Order: sequence, then C-alpha cells, then structure tokens
Amino acid sequence: MGQRIGIIAGSGEFPSLVLHEAQKSGYFSVVAGIRGEAKAELQDEANEFEWIDVSDVLKLISYFKRNGVNEAIFAGKVDPRVIYDKEKFSDSSLSFLAQIKDKRPASIIKTIIDFMAKEGIEIKDPSVFISSCFCREGVLTETQPSPGVKEDIAFGWEIAKAIADLDIGQTVIVKDKAIVALEGMEGTDEAIERGGRIAGEDTVVVKVSRSSQDARIDLPAVGLSTVQSLVKAKSKALCLEAEKMPFFQKDEAISLADTNKISIIVK
Repeated sequence: MGQRIGIIAGSGEFPSLVLHEAQKSGYFSVVAGIRGEAKAELQDEANEFEWIDVSDVLKLISYFKRNGVNEAIFAGKVDPRVIYDKEKFSDSSLSFLAQIKDKRPASIIKTIIDFMAKEGIEIKDPSVFISSCFCREGVLTETQPSPGVKEDIAFGWEIAKAIADLDIGQTVIVKDKAIVALEGMEGTDEAIERGGRIAGEDTVVVKVSRSSQDARIDLPAVGLSTVQSLVKAKSKALCLEAEKMPFFQKDEAISLADTNKISIIVK
C-alpha cells in the first residue's frame, strides 16, 4: 500500500498535481476535499476521499486518523473571505477562530498546523512533489518585455515584497510607476482584473513570496487562470519570483500569453 500521505485539497490544479506525483512516488493518497473548493474529479483519482467543510478541523483530523495518516500537506487555494460567513461555522469552530490572535490567512493556517501537530498529524512542505513547476530566472514567453515594463517591475518589486511580509497580499499591479491595485483577500486573479478596471490596459503584475516564506502555509503560485485574468485586464506583463512559486499549466499559460502579446518574466 505504501506510505500514506494526507492531502487537504483546495481549488486549482495544485491538488491534482500533488496527488499524481505522490502516487507515482508510491504514496497511498488520502484526500480531504474542501467542500466548495476542490474539484470533484479528485474523488476518482484519490485512493481515499472525503468531503470536509472548510470550518471542520476536528472532522479533518478524525478522517486522517481513521485512515492512518500522520503526515499531510495543504494543496490548493481556499478563499479566506469564508471566515466572514458565520453560517458556515459551528459553535466549536467559531470558538476555535476566536482563539487566533488575528484573522490573517497565514495566522489561521499556522494555528491549524500547530493544532494538527498536537493531534499527531504533521503538515509537510509540498515542494518535493512539485519541483518541476518552479521556474528559473529569465523570460518564459517569446514576447519580450519593453523597457517600460522592466521599469514597472523594478518599481513594484520592493513594494510587493513589503506587502507580502505584512501578510496583506503577494501581488501588486503597476502602471507607469504607480501602484494601481494591491492584492487583498480576493486573491491574485481578482486583483489583476480590478487593476485593469482602475487603470485600463497595459498594467504590469508583480507576484512575490514572503521573505521568510513557510512553504507549508499558503504557498504562492501562478497558473493558467492567472494568465486568463491578465488577458481580461489587457495587461502587458507578469513577473514572478524565481524558484519561489510553482507555475501550473505552464505551457498552456505561456502559449496564451504569447497569443495576447503578454510577457512573462521570472526574476
């Protein structure tokens, strides 16, 4: 049966990729699909699968223990705005949330990680399963960045790093050396489209990791949906941090970017 790995699956391509790589490495996959986030196809791909409400940490732990899991990973996005939908939380879940010092996504996830560790389930770094998705420095597209794009990237880079370290968001949208939008709880894709609505076409998107990024917690990523948002916003370029974040559906995303004359730069 192989060693068992628990996968807490949110939205996007991340969970499927981790699942397949884990299985190829001989792991028996026990997947907890976050209801309303994870793809239904995971039910057929996992060795074991169960739907879990985003607020039900106790059910998650019980499910993993029942299936002999003592190591697990977070994979995929969960919309952090759910914490304001009190109808989705039981009294015990609300009591758990009340003990967290603040409601930043990283703080919530870190508290869950610590709680699960006390219950004998260690949350691991997922990077080992997605090493092929990290990018080295360079331009990924045939579409090369203009001098103006390079200037906007340089202008936005340190600002993006600053807001990432404050756990506000990890993306800034720049135009003509002005920050037109910052990523908040809505996530990267919505922030890109909001930047386009504010400043019009030719925005530049810069996405970075935290200076002390814990890969177990909200690992930043880009993918096809990111480029689709760039197309909607009529953006000019995307810059992501080298070796720090996975790029999912990369070939398809690069092709779409080139079709729309968008540069993708890894810095």
